[in-house]
Amino acid sequence: MKKTILLLATSMLFVVSCSVPKQNTTTVIRKSATDSLTNRLQQLYNKGYFNGFGVAIVDDQGVRYKNGFGYADQAAHKAYTVQTIQSIASISKTLVGIALLKAQELGKLRLDDPVNSYLPFEVINPNFPETTITIRHLATHTSTILDNENYLNKNYYLKPNQDLNGLPLVFDDTQILNPADSVVSLAVFTKEMLAANGKWHNADTFLNKAPGVHYEYSNTGTTLAAYIIERATGEPFDVFTQKHILNPLQLKDSGWKFDAIDLSRLSRYYQDPETLLPYYTMSSYPDGGFMTTINDLSKYLQELIRGYNGKGTILSKESYREFFKPQLSAGHFTERNTQNPYSESYNTGIFIGFGYTGYIGHTGGDPGVMAMLFFDPKTSTGRIMMFNTNFSTPEGNQVFYQIWDALGR
Repeated sequence: MKKTILLLATSMLFVVSCSVPKQNTTTVIRKSATDSLTNRLQQLYNKGYFNGFGVAIVDDQGVRYKNGFGYADQAAHKAYTVQTIQSIASISKTLVGIALLKAQELGKLRLDDPVNSYLPFEVINPNFPETTITIRHLATHTSTILDNENYLNKNYYLKPNQDLNGLPLVFDDTQILNPADSVVSLAVFTKEMLAANGKWHNADTFLNKAPGVHYEYSNTGTTLAAYIIERATGEPFDVFTQKHILNPLQLKDSGWKFDAIDLSRLSRYYQDPETLLPYYTMSSYPDGGFMTTINDLSKYLQELIRGYNGKGTILSKESYREFFKPQLSAGHFTERNTQNPYSESYNTGIFIGFGYTGYIGHTGGDPGVMAMLFFDPKTSTGRIMMFNTNFSTPEGNQVFYQIWDALGR
């Protein structure tokens, strides 16, 4: 699959070489650009900071370039391709945003409804008990819900039935991998984290600011939004998104849980090029557990670009306008990131971010996983990267962004 554009260009070259020299020249230029990009990305891979990664360039008409480099399994020399499956970490949150707006279209909820209208327990910031937390607050990271230390040590769980011989069970001294048979549901996770009597609730669960006035990125708040979708629609979150996002876009190689994907195509994850990590899942899976391929994620990005341009298929034009509308102002931020155009924390739509230059998308990072998805609304062109290896050095960080910049050129 990774040679699609090259094969198409070659086919066009054969046809037009018999008739229209001008088209022949254009085709040669396109092939040369594709080959040049592939060579550059191969050079960057050869620096040795990542075991495997996939990339794509997408516009509203389709995929312009896609490729995989390195290995999905280094020890087995299994190639990383555009059909390799891996987690995209927090880019998953954009699907929560789409799902919220679909549930609103279906009349199941409204973004400005209080969260407690849908919950079997109360979520109240004890510092501001009279201020209502709304679904929109969750979707714009202004709910004041924080990720306390229990988010890290009560959230990650080992995948069942895997060989753990010699593999680390704690990431970065904070993210503890719990036994596979102790994983809990969204209902249990959100209650124990957020209810006043929850066993994982503590003094660091809420920010000491009123809901709605301050941006503070929240994985736990995202998970609560997904649970509200379950409560409002009567369907498990993964089932709802399968029906309303994955199936319509024909994302056939994607899913939230291990039993929804082809495990033979799942990449291994690496803390660094030498350190293999075990497979894991999360109780808060909607905030970062979506697993997909470059092929499928390209379809999703194409839909987002089309949605921004009023041509989307899974939401109405009105819903896409709400999804992409900047929801906050400078007053919501203590500091705004104007150094990295691909930080999504300059402003936010409904679980989708804006860089200060206007790029729209999201980043993602979890143990052994890094990903980026952004598009330029001025050109309707977007880029995707998925890595199965974390970088832990300034040099690795530099190569990461050199790969991103190569796609932009």
